[in-house]
Amino acid sequence: MQDFKNIEVWKKAHKLVIDIYQNTVSFPSSELYGITSQIRRASVSIPTNIAEGSAKGSNADFCRYLQIAFGSASEVEYLLLLSFELKYINEEYTVLLNQIIEVKKMLSGFIKKLKAVN
Repeated sequence: MQDFKNIEVWKKAHKLVIDIYQNTVSFPSSELYGITSQIRRASVSIPTNIAEGSAKGSNADFCRYLQIAFGSASEVEYLLLLSFELKYINEEYTVLLNQIIEVKKMLSGFIKKLKAVN
């Protein structure tokens, strides 16, 4: 069990959530219950699952939560692409995409490390 606020991938994922929220403010109001809500919920799911998993009693449990976080990160990656293609985001797409790719790489490495310990 560890303090999630000290986990590097959690820090990166938390920053991504803040950036997603700031960048979706300008999305069309017609998307409030569509893409805006979905990308926000999926992005919040990443650090939330890291935090919850870090409180579990075993590496296997933690690993399951990291895998859920990875799935949410993949969902965010797609929703960013969709938002870009719909022209809801422009130049910020590359920055956000790089952030989500970094989070996914870190999650993947963390998952492999935990599986190697078991």
